[in-house]
Amino acid sequence: MTRRQALIKRRRKIVRVVMLLFCGAACLVAASAQGKRTARQKSEFGPVVRAYLGYLSAQQEVVDDRVSRSEVSPVYYRRNSNRIRALRQMAVQIARATKTDYLPELEAVAPDELSMLFDEPPDLETTRVNETLAHTFRFLGAVRSGGEKFYLFARLDPFEQVELKKKAESGATPVGRPTSASEPAGSSTNRLRRKDAPEN
Repeated sequence: MTRRQALIKRRRKIVRVVMLLFCGAACLVAASAQGKRTARQKSEFGPVVRAYLGYLSAQQEVVDDRVSRSEVSPVYYRRNSNRIRALRQMAVQIARATKTDYLPELEAVAPDELSMLFDEPPDLETTRVNETLAHTFRFLGAVRSGGEKFYLFARLDPFEQVELKKKAESGATPVGRPTSASEPAGSSTNRLRRKDAPEN
């Protein structure tokens, strides 16, 4: 091995060491920030809200693992990661606004996924926040996450749905009809029972 080749090899080793140190430092910073955020949430939110936020974190880990194994496409990964962030943002917003340890059953769908909730998708550009749709959903607003827009809904509990249907028996036609109770495709993070974190 010539002196020049030895020098090049040494430089490459140095570059690799520097890159490893940089990546390690970045991971430590991210872990520290996550730890501080988790500690802050533990002191700020009750067990129900914390359970939901923990559930979303677990779902993100599942998506991260699947993309690392090339089990899902980059498009699928981005859409579901953005959806999880949108759900987290809305959950935190609701918890802070109501100051209660309660979250409704949340749904987050992109504009091209509305037909998964409605047979006849409503025009959400003209829908007011907190307006009830199809006696089933309360519109919570739009959230931008990772460059994508998501529409957020709270699914009404069965008692609320029955009451709304009774009031509408006068002949008023609801905006949109809900489809079957199946989950929107591409995500298992949209649904949460009122008191319990769902199973993975």
